[in-house]
Amino acid sequence: MTAPVSIKDVAALARVSTGTVSNVLNRPEAVAKATRERVYAAIKELGFVRNESARQLRVGRSRMFGLVVLDVANPFFTDVALGVEEEASQAGLSVLLCNSDNQVARQVRHLELLQEQRVQGILLTPVEADDEFIGQLQRHGTPVILVDSRSATGGQCSVAVDDVRGGELAVSHLLEAGHQRIGYAGGPAGIRQVADRRDGALRALERAGRQAADLIVIGTPALNWSAGKQAGADLADMPADNRPTAVFCANDLLALGLLQELTRRGLRVPGDVAIVGYDDIEFAAAAAVPLTSVRQPRQELGRTAARLVADESLEGHLHEQVVFVPELVARSSTLG
Repeated sequence: MTAPVSIKDVAALARVSTGTVSNVLNRPEAVAKATRERVYAAIKELGFVRNESARQLRVGRSRMFGLVVLDVANPFFTDVALGVEEEASQAGLSVLLCNSDNQVARQVRHLELLQEQRVQGILLTPVEADDEFIGQLQRHGTPVILVDSRSATGGQCSVAVDDVRGGELAVSHLLEAGHQRIGYAGGPAGIRQVADRRDGALRALERAGRQAADLIVIGTPALNWSAGKQAGADLADMPADNRPTAVFCANDLLALGLLQELTRRGLRVPGDVAIVGYDDIEFAAAAAVPLTSVRQPRQELGRTAARLVADESLEGHLHEQVVFVPELVARSSTLG
């Protein structure tokens, strides 16, 4: 078996020292143009591939970010990842995408593996904000940025959307349309975004002189399309006199599953049940009945979080808590 091409082989062919080759690979601006071109030509001719593991041992860091999300199947997180990747690429870095699947044990395992890989930083949408474990990562020199979540202690940078305001926008829109019986379809209550969006819905009711008990809470085991379909089946089976005339869903996947099942059962959207989603993923506008949704700046969330990782290495860095304001995008699922 042929031995891999080494940095010494490149140096010999280019007639330079191994130190010069190292500079070309890591600090090309420090090497004269003619010398750089000779080294690049030798690298191409020999098919040299740098040993990234050895480089990590020398400098103590890889050239990667870690991104841990709740549900990689949700297009919201795909868009966040695109924003992270765009910013990382401009900095010459790559992104390792990990899926916790809303499971604490999987989240912890991903965080441990990313720390072992000596990533530049970790962007985390937490299942639960385990401040003790996150603090441990930070003390060992791995920056952690919370994405689509807020730091309870201010001990990390975070990038989030004002989900209370988003919930308020959704239900205010339904109240203005004249709906009296309004439901809220949300996933596990322990997820911060679910709780905040529900709080916003309650705030809208209270401002309209209604009681918190007026909100019909439709619990779901998850925040996905299947859970939305089941919620739709439950609604369709309710007597028409008791059924909510409008439902605010904690995300678009729930809303799209709900929409499909209600339509399959012969209920009209919005004639019988109006629906508002959350996130405004691409599929929201493309649904059979275009979905009214609360829009989040998904890619900007990712780009901002990636920039904050780089800022962690600056002297005098202070943790930032960036909060974006959502907006309601009204479509046929509520407008008729």
